[in-house]
Amino acid sequence: MRLITDIFAWCAREVPRWNTISISGYHIREAGSTASEEVGLTLADGIAYVQAALDAGLKVDDFGPRLAFFFGAHNDLLEEVSKFRAARRLWARIMRDRFRRQGPRSLMLRFHTQTDGVTLTASSPRTT
Repeated sequence: MRLITDIFAWCAREVPRWNTISISGYHIREAGSTASEEVGLTLADGIAYVQAALDAGLKVDDFGPRLAFFFGAHNDLLEEVSKFRAARRLWARIMRDRFRRQGPRSLMLRFHTQTDGVTLTASSPRTT
């Protein structure tokens, strides 16, 4: 945690447009979690990073807008869309209510997603 809070502080000062961290839930889903578990555990990690930074004396609006997230995407389109919408709404509330953010960009849950490998069909060896 010390390493990441040092990175938050340095980047806020020296490269303020740099995305300091990608808080990942992808591996959680790949390991067998449900969509809701993936979101819950990933946001819990985000909360821990933000709290550690605040404890180190940083201001949430100095590093909050540069946090990013990484989620997996399974085959159930409606579940995945719902998951992403819920994650964004939850993160905005967490940042607003728990961490008392001042800037609106700190509310954003910016994220990347990609297809989870566990949803793919294994290739069959070709016979010759």
